[in-house]
Order: sequence, then structure tokens, then C-alpha cells
Amino acid sequence: MLEGIGGIDGLKNLADKAKDVAEEHGDAIGAGLEKAGDLVDERTDGKYTEQIDTGVSKAQELVERLGEQGSGT
Repeated sequence: MLEGIGGIDGLKNLADKAKDVAEEHGDAIGAGLEKAGDLVDERTDGKYTEQIDTGVSKAQELVERLGEQGSGT
């Protein structure tokens, strides 16, 4: 099932890469999430503002936590 990405070791490597990217580019990722949320909110005429804001905030928190777990390189 996981052969395509190298099994468990591949998943660990992928997770480490995600942490490093979040550490290096967390601010840009957070800004992109905010911009995407604003676009979706605009396209839905503000009908789901609260839900969109919640989703964006949770995604930004995840990126921040991943960045804190980065390797520091």
C-alpha cells in the first residue's frame, strides 16, 4: 500500500520535509492561506465567513506547529 512512497521511512521523510518547508516558508504559507480564504469568502458572498476564517486559522496553526518542529537547518 505504501510502496509508492517508500513505506514508513518514506512517510517519515515526507513529514520531515513538510516540517522544514513550514519552518522556512511559514509566513508565506500563512499569507497564502489568508489570501485563499479571502478569495473563497468573496466568491461565496460572505455566506461562510465564519467557517472559512476558522479553517484558515486552523491551517495556519498547523503550519506554525510544523515549523516549530523543523530541523532548524
